[in-house]
Amino acid sequence: GNFEEAVHEGVREAYQEGYFRTSIVNDPFTRINTQDNTPAVIHTRLVPGDQIKLAVMPKGGGAENMSALRMLTPADGWEGVSRFIIDTVSKAGANPCPPIIVGIGIGGTFEKAALIAKRSLLRPIGQRNPDPVYAEREIQLLKTINRLGIGPQGCGGSCTALDVFIETHPCHIASLPVAVNLQCHSARHREVIL
Repeated sequence: GNFEEAVHEGVREAYQEGYFRTSIVNDPFTRINTQDNTPAVIHTRLVPGDQIKLAVMPKGGGAENMSALRMLTPADGWEGVSRFIIDTVSKAGANPCPPIIVGIGIGGTFEKAALIAKRSLLRPIGQRNPDPVYAEREIQLLKTINRLGIGPQGCGGSCTALDVFIETHPCHIASLPVAVNLQCHSARHREVIL
């Protein structure tokens, strides 16, 4: 049958039978709840092989609303990128329900940066980027973010973020896109290979 319809049906069943909160509206302005969280947002990538890997990640509006994207220039360098990331988390404050997980996408295009930032949130806590340069940057950003003092639920403290994940993609010589996708402490996701 139709792949996307099968995914929508799975989401529909999960939300109706699992008693999860339904929070998707049919139109950004008429705002009538769909009552089953469909249609789902689906991203697909074709890769070699004879299997399919499905990853599901429900996200809350508080964290998603505090996410941001900025089209920097190469002249901004790592200093500009890290400043944008820290400013985004600082401005978010308690809204994304900390302690948060910070997904960062650097490079690609406007939409690619956002996609890889979100995809980075599928990594398990503590799993570093395989590139040692970016692994070190993840650790440094985590330390800096935790020194902001926002703390759990915004009540102060040294645990504002549980982890920071950076993903990169080649980009145009004139561009340096950066996306920050925040995930609340309730980081539910599941992967299965069929």
